[in-house]
Amino acid sequence: MLPSGTNLARSKEKHVKQYLGLAVGVVAGAVIGAAAVTGLHAQAKPPVFLITEIDVTNPEAYGKEFAPKAQATIRGAGAKLIVIGGAAGAGAKPITAIEGTAPKRVAIQQWESLEKLNAWYKSAEYQDALKIGQKYATFRRYAVEGQ
Repeated sequence: MLPSGTNLARSKEKHVKQYLGLAVGVVAGAVIGAAAVTGLHAQAKPPVFLITEIDVTNPEAYGKEFAPKAQATIRGAGAKLIVIGGAAGAGAKPITAIEGTAPKRVAIQQWESLEKLNAWYKSAEYQDALKIGQKYATFRRYAVEGQ
């Protein structure tokens, strides 16, 4: 049998290890929780929508020479084409005017951020395509942050 002082020391050591394990678990849980909250906040950032009203002057040339190139740059930059409506191009849906005059063509794109939208718009690839598009249409564009 061990002296009573040794049993007491082992008992204290056992309790210290238990409390130390509990403390490490609490700290690890707090770190994991903070990381999860940060991730959720990053995901909660609202998307940005680019609305483009297009006055097409030559629907056939616009649909063949510009639209496919422009759409490829949009998809390549990571955006989604939400709406394509009006004249000039396969797959474009009809536009129904509710009040005022509807544009000849409209497109709505969804972007992760205004920075990514601007990077795409200023890219050499899109600017080259836009030069073609400007031969067959005029554009009015504006961005709106979603909810």
